[in-house]
Amino acid sequence: MTDRKPLLVIAAGGTGGHMFPAQALAEVMLRRGWRVKLSTDPRGARYAGGFPHTTQIEQVASATFARGGLVNKILTPFHIMGGVLGATLRMMREKPDVVVGFGGYPTIPALSAALILRRPRMIHEQNGVLGRVNRLFAKRVHRVACGTWPTTLPDGVEGVHVGNPVRAAVLDRAGAGYIPPGDYPMSVLVIGGSQGARILSDVVPPALAALPAAMVNNIRVSHQARDEDAARVSEYYAEQGVNAEVQPFFRDVPTRMSEAQLVISRAGASSVADISVIGRPSILIPYAAAAEDHQSVNAKGLAEAGAAIVIPESRLAVDIVSEQIAAVLKNPDGAMRMSQAALSVAMPDAPQHLADMVEELAGRHGA
Repeated sequence: MTDRKPLLVIAAGGTGGHMFPAQALAEVMLRRGWRVKLSTDPRGARYAGGFPHTTQIEQVASATFARGGLVNKILTPFHIMGGVLGATLRMMREKPDVVVGFGGYPTIPALSAALILRRPRMIHEQNGVLGRVNRLFAKRVHRVACGTWPTTLPDGVEGVHVGNPVRAAVLDRAGAGYIPPGDYPMSVLVIGGSQGARILSDVVPPALAALPAAMVNNIRVSHQARDEDAARVSEYYAEQGVNAEVQPFFRDVPTRMSEAQLVISRAGASSVADISVIGRPSILIPYAAAAEDHQSVNAKGLAEAGAAIVIPESRLAVDIVSEQIAAVLKNPDGAMRMSQAALSVAMPDAPQHLADMVEELAGRHGA
């Protein structure tokens, strides 16, 4: 008999949409006395700074067919096979008690190794439509946890609705008191996600600048823009007299969101979960190029609850966005109702539910 702590391997791809819920699970499992190892690629490692310092971070060889030219597409299977071989050898030594994949190509090595070695394994799908990699493994894992409900699943696969886990920094702000808009300083948070952020940088600044002057004078904007767009966006706001801070990435998004009167965002699953748990009115602009339009599915819960205004990309225009911003900021009672409606669909216990699934899976398989 040994006092060996159980080991959880978390595999997540290189976007915040995959990494933030993975971080939320790591936080809970470490508190429950588990060891946690994160398996990701160099892109994902950029988001790993928020993980608890006791998380072991391992970069794996992976690749995607979605980027690069013909040579990259030819080499991709070999990169993935190399990653699978390396992960299998490591897993033979470490014998993880459970392996959880959160989607993205960098999860292929760990989940494949767990399949080869018959380790307990599960996936968590953040969106209402399975991503490519999660679809590949859905019939080859013991559990499928779903962040958005309903989630479209392959025939014969049963999902468990746990919600999308949010990080401790978001939970710390859960249900933070909302100050409705009025004739005083107000904050607007603009977050675009890692994909499709450019169109928000093109449309939102002029939409804010087009508001009545008295309202513009009261607004403070936090705008997350891509590296290549940050300088021009910042310059535009300054020229228009809009008080704005523009950064490629805000490390304190939960704080900024809790202080905001309005959030303008893509409808990525993690962003939607954060907005729900903190409880803020939002204008959501689903990313039209998202696979099977899954961001529109993500936005549905908040929209149907009356917590969000959804503007399809096909209707995205400066005047429409400006009109909807004004509709929220000129109506304090309506904004307060939107805030409360967002909280009504929140699932702040999602990290605990997902952790319970991990421990139940470990127990069932004799870990």
